[in-house]
Amino acid sequence: MVASQDTLDALEDIGLNMYERKIYSALLGRGVSTAGELSEMTNVPRSRAYDVLESLAEKGFAVIKSSKPMEYVAIPPNQAIENIKKQHRQELEEKLGKLDGFKDSEAVEELEELYDQGLDLVEPAEMSGSLKGKHQIDQHVGTMFQEADDSIKILTSEEGLKDLRDNHYNLLKEARENGVNVKVLAPVTEENADVVEDLREFAEVRHLQDKDEFDIPNGRFAVVDDDALTMSMTHDEVHNTQETAFWSKSDHMAEETLSPMFDVLWHHSEEPEGPEGPKRPE
Repeated sequence: MVASQDTLDALEDIGLNMYERKIYSALLGRGVSTAGELSEMTNVPRSRAYDVLESLAEKGFAVIKSSKPMEYVAIPPNQAIENIKKQHRQELEEKLGKLDGFKDSEAVEELEELYDQGLDLVEPAEMSGSLKGKHQIDQHVGTMFQEADDSIKILTSEEGLKDLRDNHYNLLKEARENGVNVKVLAPVTEENADVVEDLREFAEVRHLQDKDEFDIPNGRFAVVDDDALTMSMTHDEVHNTQETAFWSKSDHMAEETLSPMFDVLWHHSEEPEGPEGPKRPE
């Protein structure tokens, strides 16, 4: 007996390929079996069945018995999940360790020097482009926040305010601790009061109203140190994969266009009810 297609699809989501899914579900139904028996039950070629069972054993979904003929014992699903979670944690820790080691190495210093040399040769107009997909946009915005030295100005929507809290909380908090002035301008409502309260731990947050009066773009933008910006080009309703944004390292567009626009809106905005937000560190 092999599991339903929905269950097989779910096994794919946790990293089992087609043959592994079929053989593991068949092995569960028998408890103990040989590669030949499982091959017949699942139509997996016998020559492949041995490799598949060895792979399942390495992932913690099966145990190999030292018998003749060789038999395989199914690991209960809950235990198998814990086994593969443990493996993923170990692999992640190893990768993070390698990245941390590389980050502090002389190689990165050399790469940073090459980057700085390259910047000297690039015209400001060339330091701009488009971003596609929410993941790429969040990643780029996060990098901007990490590189902030003086100020971060964010104009966003109700949905964007929650997204800011969920995806960039730690980065903005760290920027604040490093002396960066963080300002957030967004519609503040009863529904997002908890989000505003969280953000006010490290940012000044004001209520954005009468947006149409100032003829500003429909969307979100962030300006960092008045020389870098990212501006959303799509509405909140679009699918994550279809989100697009424009980014630029041009101080002309940031300092002379979006930053003054933000300052005007900030001047005409209101403090939301509740405790005062954080003051800029001395």
